Amino acid sequence: MARPPTTEPHVERPGPAEFRDPLVRRELQKAAVWFGLALLIVGIIVLAQPLLLIVGGMIFAVFLDGGARLLGRVLPVRRGLRLMIVLLLGFGFLGWVFWFAGTTIAAQAEALRAVVTLQFSRLLDFAASLGLIPRGAPANLGSQLLGSVGRLTSAVGTAIGAVTSVILMIVIGIFIAIEPRIYDRGIAWMLPLRHRERFYRIAAHAGFTLRRLLFGRLCGMLFEGVFTWFMLGFVGPIVAYIFGVDMGPVPMAGLLGLITGLLAFIPNIGAITSGVLMVAVGFSAGPNQGVWAIFVYFFVQNVDGYLVIPYIARRTVDVAPAIVLAMQLIMGALFGILGVLFADPILAALKVTLMDLSRDHATEEGEGPEVVGARSDAA
Repeated sequence: MARPPTTEPHVERPGPAEFRDPLVRRELQKAAVWFGLALLIVGIIVLAQPLLLIVGGMIFAVFLDGGARLLGRVLPVRRGLRLMIVLLLGFGFLGWVFWFAGTTIAAQAEALRAVVTLQFSRLLDFAASLGLIPRGAPANLGSQLLGSVGRLTSAVGTAIGAVTSVILMIVIGIFIAIEPRIYDRGIAWMLPLRHRERFYRIAAHAGFTLRRLLFGRLCGMLFEGVFTWFMLGFVGPIVAYIFGVDMGPVPMAGLLGLITGLLAFIPNIGAITSGVLMVAVGFSAGPNQGVWAIFVYFFVQNVDGYLVIPYIARRTVDVAPAIVLAMQLIMGALFGILGVLFADPILAALKVTLMDLSRDHATEEGEGPEVVGARSDAA
């Protein structure tokens, strides 16, 4: 006997893609988080070039914002006008530097390259004579040393790429500096409401710290550049005349001062590079100039290290030199010269952010201010 057709409504049953087990759903959420972190790391490595250009634009925006704020203390005009004045002054100064370098010390640049190459070859020959390196390997060793500093990103691998990268960073920095609150609100919009106030507070603290840090870097660059030029070009012959020593000024003092000032923006590595150039040029003119160049290097670095930098660090964020150097090495190995250039501001921003987050978490957990202060000092 045939069964009559059923009239019961169709009921949907769970399929294989339905995860109702709390344990399974929790594990899937953990896996999604780890998978997202892995994608983030891969994305940072693959998109290193545009990310560093954006970071460079943000750092340039901090420069412009700090200049506009500083100018606002003495010139009560609109922010847009103050920003335009800062841009004109900054590009005017850069134009003067290029004009000075192009008309006054352009020939010295080629002479400096020849002197450094010759002195480096002599040093490698001397090391080969002592058996420290194999004979016939000085040229290869020199190219390996120069090539091991860190790979350049593809954006700055050529002259055209370097100019394009600089223009992009300048444009990004100008757009951010014109109206920085728009970008703050855009980032805060992607965060939950309960975290937005904390984001605004941490962003304001990090911006304040970076403005102080970069202003201190500019002061250090100006001090080291001018002081090096003055000591090499003028003080050396005066000291030699007082002590009856036959010694003239160190050659290319203006160019060495300019290079020292520019490289002072990069802590540790910049000072070592400028010192090597200074000593090489000094010994190319004679042993007296070489000894005087060594003295000037250590004198300038000690004055800067014990007077200028500590004063700046007390007003910004004090980061241990070993940590800064380690950050520069890691950023240089991953991202090339731009990574070395931006390592210090990135590290300072990260430290300020972590300190503020730690302070907020300690306050939420009910810890006393003594513990929070001890954590901040230890950081």
